[in-house]
This record gives sequence, structure tokens and C-alpha cells, in this order.
Amino acid sequence: MVANLVEMPSANPEIAELHRVFQLQKQAYRQRPMPSADERIAHLEQFRRVFVKYIDELAQAANDDFGSRSKDETKIAEILTSLEAAKYYKKNLRKWMRPEKRHVSALQMPASAKVVYQPLGVVGIIVPWNYPIFLAVGPLMCALAAGNRVMIKMSGFTPRVGETVKKMLAEAFAEDHVAVFTGRGEISETFPKLPFDQITFTGSTNVGRTVMAEAAKNLTPVLLELGGKSPVVVHDSYPIVDAAERISFGKCWNAGQTCVAPDYLMLPKGKTQEFVAAFTAQVSKMYPTMLNNPDFTSVINDKQYKRVQSYLDDARAQGAKIIEINPANESFVNTRKIPVTLVTGVTPDMQIMQNEIFGPVLAITEYSTLDDALGYINSRPRPLALYYFDWNSGRADYVAANTHSGGMCVNEVMSHVGVDDLPFGGVGASGMGKYHGREGFMAMSNAKAVLEKPRFYAMRYVLPPFNKSVHKIIKNYLLK
Repeated sequence: MVANLVEMPSANPEIAELHRVFQLQKQAYRQRPMPSADERIAHLEQFRRVFVKYIDELAQAANDDFGSRSKDETKIAEILTSLEAAKYYKKNLRKWMRPEKRHVSALQMPASAKVVYQPLGVVGIIVPWNYPIFLAVGPLMCALAAGNRVMIKMSGFTPRVGETVKKMLAEAFAEDHVAVFTGRGEISETFPKLPFDQITFTGSTNVGRTVMAEAAKNLTPVLLELGGKSPVVVHDSYPIVDAAERISFGKCWNAGQTCVAPDYLMLPKGKTQEFVAAFTAQVSKMYPTMLNNPDFTSVINDKQYKRVQSYLDDARAQGAKIIEINPANESFVNTRKIPVTLVTGVTPDMQIMQNEIFGPVLAITEYSTLDDALGYINSRPRPLALYYFDWNSGRADYVAANTHSGGMCVNEVMSHVGVDDLPFGGVGASGMGKYHGREGFMAMSNAKAVLEKPRFYAMRYVLPPFNKSVHKIIKNYLLK
């Protein structure tokens, strides 16, 4: 008998509630294991109708949690993309649900073979703080399209968003279908210990290791999106002004607190000064002021603020040049806003080049040849995203073929995440598994192989004893 690895509920009422809802969803799944396409489309439409009602409340909640978070960025990056995802899954899930006919070899004939995609069951989603709306409802869309029941653990660092999402989804779904949990501490530790049929986790590598270790105790499959240091390479032929404009979008959005944000920049030798001037001009145009500018987002909390500042202090102490872009010459003392900052003269042993920055800071280094740049990238953990700037598609294809990353953009940063038909996820140290697109549906479905035989039973001719003519035919066939 396989041991039951589910921990008994503790005296903590939140933990008892977690276990109660889990059992409720497991029971509901057993009673309705294969929702029809019409049911799934109705579930997605339920979500969309309620989500639209909460747009302004969600944007305000994110602003409150961050201390200052651009409401327009929230609406574009988190709400609009979520609505587009719901539309995309509604459009495609019927096609994905159809059984796929597969080939049957001569040895198995007569027979028919197919793959049937069925829901996994109860899926757990663990949400980070940086995009708490999109990274809750994005995996939720995949799970609902695949016909699953869903439990969501919101980040304790965005409590207002967490409570708003909880209220919103409770309005759209019964708790035996979709349930949301908030808070920190024991509930965060207990959530990945439940024997889910799959866990999707977005967050840091260290926490990802913990989630995976807990999931392994129940043999629960995990989909991990872990981030990492996403590099940007600009080819010598590419206009620096154009590169600065496009890269600044990704570095400034959400104050760089994005898992696929440009982390460090590799420029051709001698191009740093030109880039610094162009980047400074572009950022100054977007954010003529930063301190009280609602378009410029704060670092989420004191812990993250101190972490980013420690990277800057370490780089400065080791001889790097710190260039703050502060058009209005404002003081940011006693705030969690960090002006957009460039760091030049970096070396590989600096903390800023060892750790994911996750803030409005861009490290800049130079390379001699394109292969030198790719060699540097390939000698480090595989990133979640890689960005290459070059109008020459042949060289872009070369870069794509000779590097590994979860995703890649050519002449752009970050936007691939918003393309519904592209899979999203990491590789190696930046994660495992993909969601978004058809890959999301597949990741949250069980691809069940089904072989069907007719009344005529051909196997009787190959049963023992193994001295029949058919066995000689099979032996000759195998030796060909």
C-alpha cells in the first residue's frame, strides 16, 4: 500500500480550511471528471464577466500594495492580457479537446489508436507578488480550459490584491471549483504539501526548490517559472538610439520587477557611452519626474529595496560606475522608489552580475565578437528570456540556435509573454514546463493513450507455444 503523505490538519483554522476545500474539490472532480467544451467555455465566460467588474478595484489594490504602482501598467500588463487569454482559450479549447488519431503498426492490427486529453484533477497555483493578478489568472485560464478544479495561493506581500482576487473569484465560482487562499507563514508552507494533481509555481529559484521538494513527496508534477538573469545583446550594426528606446520599456515597466525584464546588457566594444546618453534621454522623456509620478512604480517592500541597494553598494565598492537617471534631481530618501540606474564597468564576480536584479537597474558590459557574447551567456545558468537586437534575420537565427533560454525576442523585450499562442516558461535553472497557448492546455491535461481492438482477436495466432508459422514470419520481419 502506498503511504498517505497528506499531513493532518493543524489546530490553525486556516490550515483546516485549506484541507477542507482540497477534499471538497477532489470529491467534486470525482463526480464530474470530464467537463464538456460547452461547460469549460461557460466557466471562462463566468470569469470574464466578473473580472471586468473588478478592473478598477484590482488596479487600486495593486497600487496600495506597492505603495505606488502605475494603474495603467496594471491594466495593460495584468488585466488586458488576462482578458485576451480568456478569449484565446474560449476560441481554441474545442479543437484541443478532440481526441487525436494515432498510427497503429502492422503488429497491432487490426486496431485503432487515439490520445484523449482529460483534466488532471485539482491543480494548485502559487502566485508571486510582482504580477499578482496576471500570474494568478493566467494559469487559472489554462486550468479551466483543461477542465480542472483550482486552488490558488496568493502572495502574502500583496494582501490587498489577494483579498480582491479572492472576493472576485468567489463571485464567479463555487469553492469546489475555484478557491483562493491568502496570508503568509504556515499556510504558505502547507499549500505545496497537499497532494495536488499538479502545482504551478512562479517565483524565486530558492522557493521553487522548496516547492518542488514538497511536491516530490506526493509525486506531484510541478510547472516552475523561476526567472533568472535575462541578457540583452545588441549587434554592432543596430542603431543605439532604437535599442535604448526598446530596452528602456522593459527595464522601467513595473520598476524592473518582472521575471523577464532585461537584466544585463551586452554592447559592442566602445558603444557604452552612446547607449548611456540615448537611454538617459529616453527615460527622462518617459519619466520627467519620478518621486510623485504615479506612472513610476515603487519597489514592493523594504526587503526588496535593501536587496537592490546592496547590489549597487557592492558594485560601487568594486569600482563600477553608478549612473542614476534623475531628471528632476529629486531626493528618494525614506521612499521605496529607486531611480532608473545604469551600472557600467561591471565584472562577473559582482553581486549585480551574479544575482537576478529584479529592480530598475541595468548592468552594462561590452563584448568583442558575437560569439564571445554568446559564450558568456552559455557559460551561465539558462535564462528565462534572451533578447537580441539585429535587423539581420540570419544572425538572429544563429543566436537562437546557439543559445538556450525559456523564450526569446528579436528587436524587442518582454512582449513574447503577451502572445497567447506562444508557450511561456523556463529551461534549466529558469524553470521547467510551459503554460500559455496550447502548451498550457497540454501541461494541465493528461494525454491518455487509448488502443481499441475489434471483435476479431488477432493475438490468438501469436500466443504460445512459440513454434507456429506466424512466429517465423515475425522473426524474419524483425531481422530485416
